[in-house]
Amino acid sequence: MATFISVPLKKSSEVDLVKPLSKFVTATYPTGEEQGEYIRAVEELNKLRRNALGRPLDKHESSLEILLRYYDQLCAVEPKFPFSENQLCLTFTWKDAFDKGSLFGGSVKLALASLGYEKTCVLFNAAALASQIASEQNLDNDEGLKAAAKYYQLASGAFGHIKDTVLSALNREPTMDISPETVGTLSLIMLAQAQEVIFLKATSDKMKDAVIAKLANQAADFYGDAFKQCQYKDNLPKEVLPVLAAKHCIMQANAELHQSVLAKQKKRFGEEIARLQHAAELVRTVASRYDEYVSVKDLSDKINRALTAAKKDNDFIYHDRVPEVKDLEHIGKAALVRATTITPPLSQKFTDLFEKMVPMAVQQSMSVYSQRKAETVNRLVGTMREATNLCNGVLASLNLPAALEDLSGDSIPQSIAEKARSIVQQGGLQSVEQLIRDLPELLTRNREILDESLKMLDDEETTDNELRTKFNQRWNRTPSGDLYKPLRAEGANFRNILDKAVQADQVVKDRYNTHCDMIALLCKPENELNAAIPSANPTKTLQGSEVVNVLRSQLAQLEEVKKERETLEGEIKAVTFDMSVCFLTALAQDGAINEEQLSLAQLDQLYGSYNQRVQASLRTQEELLGQVQTSHQEFSSLKQSNTEANQREEVLKKLASAHDSYVEISSNLREGTKFYNDLTEILLKFQNKCSDIVFARKTERDELLKELQQSIAREPSAPNFNVPAYQSTPAAPAGGPTPAPRTVFTPPAQQQQPQAKPLPPARPPPPSFTPQAASTTPTSAPPTGPPTGNPPPLAPPNQAQGPPYPSYQGYPGYFQMPMGYNPYAYGQYNMPNMPNMPNMPYSPYQATPGQGGYPAAPPTGQPGYPGYPQQPPQQQPYYPQQ
Repeated sequence: MATFISVPLKKSSEVDLVKPLSKFVTATYPTGEEQGEYIRAVEELNKLRRNALGRPLDKHESSLEILLRYYDQLCAVEPKFPFSENQLCLTFTWKDAFDKGSLFGGSVKLALASLGYEKTCVLFNAAALASQIASEQNLDNDEGLKAAAKYYQLASGAFGHIKDTVLSALNREPTMDISPETVGTLSLIMLAQAQEVIFLKATSDKMKDAVIAKLANQAADFYGDAFKQCQYKDNLPKEVLPVLAAKHCIMQANAELHQSVLAKQKKRFGEEIARLQHAAELVRTVASRYDEYVSVKDLSDKINRALTAAKKDNDFIYHDRVPEVKDLEHIGKAALVRATTITPPLSQKFTDLFEKMVPMAVQQSMSVYSQRKAETVNRLVGTMREATNLCNGVLASLNLPAALEDLSGDSIPQSIAEKARSIVQQGGLQSVEQLIRDLPELLTRNREILDESLKMLDDEETTDNELRTKFNQRWNRTPSGDLYKPLRAEGANFRNILDKAVQADQVVKDRYNTHCDMIALLCKPENELNAAIPSANPTKTLQGSEVVNVLRSQLAQLEEVKKERETLEGEIKAVTFDMSVCFLTALAQDGAINEEQLSLAQLDQLYGSYNQRVQASLRTQEELLGQVQTSHQEFSSLKQSNTEANQREEVLKKLASAHDSYVEISSNLREGTKFYNDLTEILLKFQNKCSDIVFARKTERDELLKELQQSIAREPSAPNFNVPAYQSTPAAPAGGPTPAPRTVFTPPAQQQQPQAKPLPPARPPPPSFTPQAASTTPTSAPPTGPPTGNPPPLAPPNQAQGPPYPSYQGYPGYFQMPMGYNPYAYGQYNMPNMPNMPNMPYSPYQATPGQGGYPAAPPTGQPGYPGYPQQPPQQQPYYPQQ
């Protein structure tokens, strides 16, 4: 069976998707059936991840279907949740697929808060599993061949897709297994294997040799490209490179084999032999270099049989000239495979768990549209309220309608009495004072939440900066200062809002203090209120005058305008429109949403008519107020003017103004209370967001610290340095031997290349000898000059020189020092015949004080000592000449 390369799966750590996604759903969508459906979908997504990544997967199509379904769901859910480091932060940890780890360092892994990283790793696993399923197919039948080709093309497309998208998905350096270089090579390998399967199918189907040769040549070309990409890189297991080289040769040999058949059919017998010889040479290369990876025995036998028969026929019959391989016509190529395009959904039975949830782009556009709508409504309502307040202020300054009701001069005007009863019904001073007392408490609560949220960010950023300073470039995660910029901007916006709210609260309090006395007067019983209002001379003569009737008519028209505004305000607030359909349509058609253009057009359509009605109401009020002022001047000229009347009118004006101020202050305080309560909810969400991202950053920090500890454990404890020569075994001398410590010299009859061994332990003291054996045993001393007598023996190629001293049997690894020179001892002990002492001379040594001397050379011109054999003069001296 042919050898095919399959890719191991990456391993992932467990991640809880339920808690953060459910929290987002709860915070974003109102309580109800929709929210419950999304939370159940989140739980299903978590189960799907556990099934896809939390257990070993069988090499079966059903397991691949689970992986592809999870990948499709990630693609579908990505635009619907704000996955990012500073919003919905989910940290995914994956190990390198090709890194087996070490005992202390562990395996290489990477943790990132990126859904794109999760998608990339899941797609890698899908491609790896597809390669494993393809390698398990039975290539002896047609169905197995088709399935293998399909899965290899899917794997090639998936690896190619990762190559194109991994850098943009991660925004940082990936692990080696998903780097563009690695997955690009894997994509080529899978495509080459798919082409090889097509070649096997063509061979099985007994297609024409010309077609089969082109298919094989194309497969060889694919394998060659893959080999070139990983030839000088260490990003794939070491077993891959020889398999690729072998496959390249095998496919090329197959191409030559089938092309030789075509040459034979065309009566080109020399070309046939040349191609078969080239094929045989390629197969021999594989057998000699890569036999442990790929078996080519059957192919080799087939080629050799064809070559033998072709040579025999040519030698006896055809006598055709055999051309050189370089002169042969190039074999064509036919690529019948291509990488599968990765376009979700890849799963056959995929259904989106969050089908009803709109994408984040639509959600964001809806949020901005809601703000624009609120601004439009507030502008229209605010314009009408300002106009109403202006109208009330003008009438209060004219003491209308109280001046028309106070024609008797000694009773409470009807309008003032109604205003007094209205204030009492609304709670009087006590309700306003209670609202004023509540505001500081609400403000303090909001400030505390905001301060606590920003403090969490500050503490985590401080820790991150300290670790970045400590580890420098190794601390390669996003700086907290950059990551928290949106949150800090949001926090600064909240603080600005609170500061403006404090200023607005102070304005309301000042206004309350201004009108507090008059409001308190309106809260008193009717008899006390009547007593507090100065009385004046009756003006009953004006009661039936035309001016009074005109003023009353004009005031009635102004009241009608106010009522119309109240109705109009309710209609404006009740306008609703679902813009999500419009945004979804734009997203589907254009791939993007021009929110500003669509929103402004829709708002103009919705509120254009209301804006016209508001402007008409303002113009009507302006005309009526001008008429009222003219009529009031005429009315005032008819009234009898005196001091008491003026005092009474001034008090009535203040009472009317106090009522209007009370209504506005109460409204402002209630709005302020609601504002602070709503802001509390928003700040709590902001606090949760800060808490979540800080927790995620702490988790990421712990993971990174663990990885750094492991990488530090893998590093050498000290930099490389040069070991002194006397502590290491020197290499073989190039031009001649070099001085070195004395070591055992292997006799010529037993010379072998010594293998490098660890340094022996410290030498114990040398044994002592009796006087009958030798003189006192000296210790070695470094030479002080070149020898002048007999040349020493030649050193072996890669062992340091030294005289042939026998090893002392009592101390393993201990080398006995040489005896002192005694010319009689040599004869006495017959040293040349000793079994452990080879017949070779000693090198001269200079004795160290306190030790016996080493043998010295004879004087110049004299022969060597008796029993001391001479070396041939052509050998090199032991020590280099000065």
